[in-house]
Amino acid sequence: MRNTGSNIPLYLSAPHPCNYLPGQTSSTLFVDPDAPMDMATYSELLHYGFRRSGKLVYAPRCETCSQCVSVRVPVDEFVARRTHRRVRALNTDVEVREHPAGFNPRHYALYQRYTRARHRDGGMADASTADYLGFLLAPWCNTKLLEFFVGDQLVAVAVTDLPSDGMSAVYTFFEPGMSARSLGTFAILEQIERTRAAGLPYLYLGYWIRDSRKMTYKSRFRPIELWRDGRWRRFGPDDRLHD
Repeated sequence: MRNTGSNIPLYLSAPHPCNYLPGQTSSTLFVDPDAPMDMATYSELLHYGFRRSGKLVYAPRCETCSQCVSVRVPVDEFVARRTHRRVRALNTDVEVREHPAGFNPRHYALYQRYTRARHRDGGMADASTADYLGFLLAPWCNTKLLEFFVGDQLVAVAVTDLPSDGMSAVYTFFEPGMSARSLGTFAILEQIERTRAAGLPYLYLGYWIRDSRKMTYKSRFRPIELWRDGRWRRFGPDDRLHD
């Protein structure tokens, strides 16, 4: 067991196969699931590169690899690129609404369609309602669900946490037949604008992995900061940003 400066009980998992880099093993540093958790503590841990999955708050701590890096966007300095402006143009007919955290059958049906199309070989594709809620929400967490509608059709949901210094993009799922709209990118652009409008400095995007194509999109939101060597810093030339 390890402890942070705030006396938060931490444990290190046994090594297990990495979900992102073939042939690699990973280990996870995680907060004791039975320890009290609240938004103030979670906000502090986000600042130190942690993340949550359901109620589990964790950070990668791999012995032979350091590619999983927590990243965040300083929203006041963000400048949309040509690709972002194109995504905005593709989705001018989308209406964004806020929904409180909790179970919604339309959300769950969309999540099932999305995971069956994108993760058909994994357990996510057959998630029960309990699995779904356990993955996306936590009883202690201040979370809102951003709904994206085209007319009366729900086309995407972005699960968004509200830490003290911004927002945290937890997970976004969307109608798999609408991939041409780049709704995942559109959701991040919306979260950036809402963070900025709230007068808060950062949108946390979770982990970026240099050699994982699934994570390439995160490095396109610039400027972007990464948590490395115990501090936040801007991406540099040695970090191999993707264009």
